Amino acid sequence: QVQLVESGGGLVQAGGSLRLSCTASGRTFNMYGQGWFRQPPGKEREFVAAISWNGANVYSADSVKGRFTISRDNAKNAVNLQIDSLKPEDTAVYYCASSKYDYCSSYECYDEIHDYKYWGQGTQVTVSS
Repeated sequence: QVQLVESGGGLVQAGGSLRLSCTASGRTFNMYGQGWFRQPPGKEREFVAAISWNGANVYSADSVKGRFTISRDNAKNAVNLQIDSLKPEDTAVYYCASSKYDYCSSYECYDEIHDYKYWGQGTQVTVSS
């Protein structure tokens, strides 16, 4: 049984930082890319960032470029999202996800919800102004 467990969310003031972590189990972690999505209140879930199976390729949404950094530690089966310069519009539930494609390095494997087979339960990030 594959499980993804997120942690690190919380309430932070605008301009602050958070580090989200996601730990995976039940799957050969280093075969698959990982992604982060978010769902703001009343809106659809959207792509935030992704990292390929070996960490060589990273992708991020234009809205978070330069502020969000995704990384992975295959030895710990973990993927992290460093979030800096937080804005109120970053308020959302953040979800970790594991791709359905093994050994893929192209952006097209990671930018859509349907590219992912497993999802975490989400962690709330709230940014106050």
